[in-house]
Amino acid sequence: MSLTRNQPFDMRGWLLGLSALIIALDRITKHWVSGHIEEGSAITVIPHVFRISHVLNGGAAFSMFTDSPHPERTRWMLTAFSVLAAIVVLVVLLRVGRRITMTSLSMALVLGGAIGNVWDRVRTGTVIDFLEVHIIHYHWPDFNVADSAIVVGGILLLLDSLRSKEEPNA
Repeated sequence: MSLTRNQPFDMRGWLLGLSALIIALDRITKHWVSGHIEEGSAITVIPHVFRISHVLNGGAAFSMFTDSPHPERTRWMLTAFSVLAAIVVLVVLLRVGRRITMTSLSMALVLGGAIGNVWDRVRTGTVIDFLEVHIIHYHWPDFNVADSAIVVGGILLLLDSLRSKEEPNA
């Protein structure tokens, strides 16, 4: 099939490639941290602001559910939720991914991030977090590349939903 000016180029492959890039960056950075920083330790990058740490997170975002009385059940519930979310996001991405929009871009970022973290959960039962930020006296919970992609994707989706849609001519 040839493309004409009226037929937009299908961008789903590029968007899935972005998801794969997020997964690869997440795996590479987590592997590097595991090999170079002892668990519980950190390398200071900017004193009192930013460190590269090595933290194992058995819970969800912001370490929620870490102190669960049933850690194995929590692990598999979080894994099942993440897999289900990734499937839903993939379906949405395949539907809206013909063009690059804020929605399709956000779905690609969220998909890559979700798969990056579920990979850890399935393999080891925990997620490696390593980006540690301090803002004045506040310590932001440690996070990783996958978490960053999910948050940026969520923000893009929110911004897209707040944009005013073009009104049809009356």
